Amino acid sequence: MPETEPIAVVLTALPVEYDAVRALLESASLDEVVLDDGTRLERGRLAGTGWTVALAELGEGALTTAALTTRIVSALAPECLLFVGVAGGLKDDLRLGDVVVGTKVYAVHGGKQTPQGFLARPEVWHGSHRLVQAARSALRDLDGVRAHRKPIACGDVVLADERSALRDHIRRTYNDAYAIEMEGSGASHAAHLCGRLDALVIRGISDLADAGKSTADAEGSQELAAGQAAKVAVAVLRKHDPRPRNAPGLQEEPRPGGAATGADTGSGTGTGTGGDTITFQGGTYHGPVVGKITRHS
Repeated sequence: MPETEPIAVVLTALPVEYDAVRALLESASLDEVVLDDGTRLERGRLAGTGWTVALAELGEGALTTAALTTRIVSALAPECLLFVGVAGGLKDDLRLGDVVVGTKVYAVHGGKQTPQGFLARPEVWHGSHRLVQAARSALRDLDGVRAHRKPIACGDVVLADERSALRDHIRRTYNDAYAIEMEGSGASHAAHLCGRLDALVIRGISDLADAGKSTADAEGSQELAAGQAAKVAVAVLRKHDPRPRNAPGLQEEPRPGGAATGADTGSGTGTGTGGDTITFQGGTYHGPVVGKITRHS
């Protein structure tokens, strides 16, 4: 598989989540990628798109997710990153198998404990505007999926008690959160630190974060939820086109007579096609562009 093909990284925590995404890739195109630290991914094409998908199963927890996501992004330089999996539902209108597309991800455990009570110190990462917009468009025509574009709460805990202090804390402090899971904050923070990387968390509802979690899991709710989340992830990638691969990074605009304007050789008016003019049309940039003008006598 050519190394120049645009890559979308899809991360999961559990085998059931991994298997749901893997089933939607071209099986004949799959190959295994092993990073220097031993992290393993499978890489394959998503039919009908320009994407090569690099799929990883990282295990549970935000800390592991953040560390391994950073390694994967550094090694593969993807254009976008999705975390796809299951979650517990926090709102009464959710059903098993619904999908929550994370417009925001909250880290719910930060704060300060005082004699007056717990003072929350929230952290939040917004889902990539480009990917959220792709999701909104894709979900309008996606049959068989009941989806919500809402915030997601993230903490290193499995919530299986609707009357717990944690559930009450989330209800009071992160009232618009629709689902709770364990890895989204780690993936979102790693994507943020890596620069302008489009990232989105997509979660299928496998339980209602209550005492019925074990029963729901035993009845196949995780398989249902993971399959629905994977279906949404693929629909998002079908809407979210890779960037043009032949777009120039920096293109100098010619001066009259054929001279380039990267280094000014005239009076430097900066207008028209003369002076200190450089065009960036068609380029993709991930930080400030710094230049130097050298004047010649």
